[in-house]
Amino acid sequence: MRINPRFSRRRLVRTMAGGALVFGAIPILGACTTQSNRTDDDAATEPAADDSTDDAAVEEADDTEASDDTAAANGESIGGQVTVYSGRGQDLVQPILDRFSEQTGIEVRVRYGDTAEMAAAILEEGSNSPADIYYGQDAGALGALALNGMTRQIPQSSLDLVDSRFRSPDGHWVGSSGRARTVIYDTDQFDEGDLPGSILDYADPQWENMLGWAPTNGSFQAWVTALRILEGEDVAREWLEDIHALNPLVYEGNTPIVTAAMAGEVPAGFVNHYYLYRFQAEEGGDVGAENYFFRDGDIGGLINVAGMAILEPSRNVEQAEMLVEFMLQDEAQEYFATETFEYPLAGNIDPAAEIPGLDELETPDIDLSNLEDLEGTLALLQEVGLI
Repeated sequence: MRINPRFSRRRLVRTMAGGALVFGAIPILGACTTQSNRTDDDAATEPAADDSTDDAAVEEADDTEASDDTAAANGESIGGQVTVYSGRGQDLVQPILDRFSEQTGIEVRVRYGDTAEMAAAILEEGSNSPADIYYGQDAGALGALALNGMTRQIPQSSLDLVDSRFRSPDGHWVGSSGRARTVIYDTDQFDEGDLPGSILDYADPQWENMLGWAPTNGSFQAWVTALRILEGEDVAREWLEDIHALNPLVYEGNTPIVTAAMAGEVPAGFVNHYYLYRFQAEEGGDVGAENYFFRDGDIGGLINVAGMAILEPSRNVEQAEMLVEFMLQDEAQEYFATETFEYPLAGNIDPAAEIPGLDELETPDIDLSNLEDLEGTLALLQEVGLI
């Protein structure tokens, strides 16, 4: 089932800018770069700050042609630069982008912001966009750019590194790491066996005043889109209404839900899997909460991707293709597994030891390219009274 009709660029810009309820955010995002110590959650609520470069520097970088005197195939530095519009937080991805620069001599210029806002900015800029790559935190935003003709074909050699579940069917974006939806739960209040095996079963009176969720969060909204696709509009609406009636605690994103569960303030909440493991790494072990992973293809266990698309207006296609390929090689995949606790999607890299493998989870049968219908999801959330 494919929900999304093709809609106008103007309408999509308005919709995606509204995804974080920030309709006037695009002009603010003229700053090109860095904001430190931000998670993907933080990036969804804060505009990018200008700590190191500016728009003029980005434009100058894009107007400079890459040297072709040295062949990349020889493993030598080819130089030049590549401009990335990143919806992922700087603290998550800047270290691996720095490694790419060190190894290739290619300067990476990054403009950080929210995934939806960065996609909206690219659509607004159109053929004048200085960006070479869009790096988004969910497949919906990647699909929306592809739908509007703003992406180009990724080399097949890179696409072949990733399972077809986690890349665009037409080769216009590719996942670089995966994130599972889970339920975080307070281990002082529940054992794993106490929890429902399907997320749909949380719509039950026994969970009144016991749940936490973040309806304005992009990851949650992407999951609602998947729920609409797999179960239909009526089931999605009923589930949202039923959970809403249970008086759940409302948070701005995944991180505060996880910290609330760790503190015993909320018994269970709907989150992405990797936040918990970062806290465990920082604290050196048990933090009073665990993740429940859904299995057997339950929609509650959706695996979404963070991924890249090479943009149609790119002036540095060779460098962009090299960056995409680098992010799918073992070094980068190991980084995502051990530093950000996401699922590696290429090569033979295993996830962190405490995380179940993708083959254990039997992920929902869904084409992630269909998650671009943010507009329909926002309309549903507004109808139910959640945003």
